[in-house]
Amino acid sequence: MSRILYLIRHGRSDFDSGQMSPMARGDQWDPPLSKEGRAQAELLAIRLRVMDLRPSAVYCSPLRRARETVAPYADATGLEVVYDDELIEAHIGGWEGRPFEEIVASDPELLHLIRNQHAVWGRAPGGEGEMDFRTRVVSALDGIVRKHPDGDIVVVAHGGVINAYFAQVLGLPGAMFFLPENTSVNSVLLEGDRRTVRFLNDIAHLTDPQLFQGA
Repeated sequence: MSRILYLIRHGRSDFDSGQMSPMARGDQWDPPLSKEGRAQAELLAIRLRVMDLRPSAVYCSPLRRARETVAPYADATGLEVVYDDELIEAHIGGWEGRPFEEIVASDPELLHLIRNQHAVWGRAPGGEGEMDFRTRVVSALDGIVRKHPDGDIVVVAHGGVINAYFAQVLGLPGAMFFLPENTSVNSVLLEGDRRTVRFLNDIAHLTDPQLFQGA
């Protein structure tokens, strides 16, 4: 019997926050959601409640922006959320907590790579290796799927996590092939050991929220 793994990115972060938290791989930027991000999380919760979900499990990154994104859905449904450190965003070493503009301004070669659609976070000094990150993400998500053999699974995490898993499913070698939108609903069809991309970057609850009202 087929089922679905939903991978959802957190809402928009508060980019004025300098909050850092100690994690397994070192200190990581850990901001709350912005006002816009909190509104996105509420719209996401409405959407998830009216979808034909059969969740056997809800997992989430323990970073604050992810926890605050899943909270409205969990509060409304009473579903238990499992927080898994392996779902944390890639650790980017010396870039953690630094404004993107500052990082780019100090490295013309980095700017050139960004302009030409090259992944760059693997260049972060002291950061997590690209393949180490993908291996961590794939192992964590496949482990969750094995642990819950029945029903759909909802995971709230980060853009890098979603990207790494879908790249693996599609057999892509690169570290970055798309940037998921905040609170986007991305899904994989699970059929035994087979994984098939079902939907990418779906933000209909943000662009057309009326579709999910009153259902």
